Amino acid sequence: MSDVKIITTKISLDELKEIAKDRFGDMVKAVVDVEQKIMAIGAGMHADEEAVLLDNGSKQENLWGINLYMEMPKDQFIEFDSMINIRPRQNNRTRGVEDENIRKQIIETVNELILWM
Repeated sequence: MSDVKIITTKISLDELKEIAKDRFGDMVKAVVDVEQKIMAIGAGMHADEEAVLLDNGSKQENLWGINLYMEMPKDQFIEFDSMINIRPRQNNRTRGVEDENIRKQIIETVNELILWM
């Protein structure tokens, strides 16, 4: 979990590509806190990023796992797919993010945190 970085200010696409190279090649796993508008990146599993955010004061119900694909166009950059998203108590019964408003919050947070140059 020591590789996990909490992103609170802009990170460049080049930095994300370097992290991707070290892990999965073209993809970075991330967990977004839709309340605090931050995300954790750099782990091999969403659960490790989730744990770091929880240790830093995030609330479980605000954390959503995504994958960021470096080589995809901006409108296809985010994949909503993570085991941590399965939450029947929040009416989310799949690995995706079923609530459109939450998806929008995730997209907004990611777009605020990534420097798209």
